[in-house]
Amino acid sequence: MTVLLVTLLLSLALCGAYLRFARRLQILDRPNERSSHTRPTPHGGGVPLLLAMGLGVAMAPVAWQAQYLLLMALAFGLSALGVLDDLRGLSVRLRFSLYCLACVLAVLVIQNPLATPGPASLLIALVSVAALLWMLNLYNFMDGIDGYAATQCIIACACVVLLAWGQGAAPQYLLFCLLLAAAQVGFLFWNWPTARLFMGDAGSVPTGFLLGALALYGHAQGYLPLACWLILLAVFVTDASVTLLWRVATGQAFTQPHRLHAYQRLSRHLGGHLPVVLLLLALNGLWLFPLALASAVFPKYSILLVILAYVPLLAGMAKAREFG
Repeated sequence: MTVLLVTLLLSLALCGAYLRFARRLQILDRPNERSSHTRPTPHGGGVPLLLAMGLGVAMAPVAWQAQYLLLMALAFGLSALGVLDDLRGLSVRLRFSLYCLACVLAVLVIQNPLATPGPASLLIALVSVAALLWMLNLYNFMDGIDGYAATQCIIACACVVLLAWGQGAAPQYLLFCLLLAAAQVGFLFWNWPTARLFMGDAGSVPTGFLLGALALYGHAQGYLPLACWLILLAVFVTDASVTLLWRVATGQAFTQPHRLHAYQRLSRHLGGHLPVVLLLLALNGLWLFPLALASAVFPKYSILLVILAYVPLLAGMAKAREFG
């Protein structure tokens, strides 16, 4: 427990120090017509957040396994890529290529498809890479209002730890999830509505990557059914996926920033970011966590439970379109 508290406090302190640094150097996200905020706000808070988590891992030898160290290294690389993109404006093709490389390396370590070569193993690996690539991108899409992305990460990690502990998961897996959550809690102090610091690409992309990688690794090791992660991340997966598909189907420039996600529409309709964050908490606590628990206890009903989790969210997406 000590290492978790230290990680949280480190994240709190490092994010606070970075906030002062960013203000001094004018590292600001300035609002425009596509923004969900109204005043210039420092961004790049994902850097101290991830540094705090890395220091937490360094202080916890129980987490010093090759798989977790590689995931941490890849997360740092993705964070550095976000910083470079902010400073130099990297091309979409270069960023996408490097994202793909990180996902391929992660899947090679998590699933080791080369150990059992064959069409089935290759197909599973390709699907895993695609899923992980989508996860890191969708998390970036969903980091658009105060406190939203950090809250989702904390909820998912906390719920997974409860479920995986009940399934007898290895302590290293539980600790890694908790270290990610602890670092996010420290950052959330500065990001809670109204936010003083934004996560930015340097935080949202590696956060999505780590959540996706932990889902794949937990499933591969038999710690927790993949369905549990799909249920716990259902709000983000539904909103990002449906919005992207709708924009592609209607011929919109889907690579351009916009304010058309359901959570953005809701924040305008409800008059602020906090009600949407509270709604996320309610959905997870009252609906998604019980379904994830049922999926862990009764894995043969996982497909049905995943469908049950997503159907009301899809209906909510349709309703949110009325808000403009």
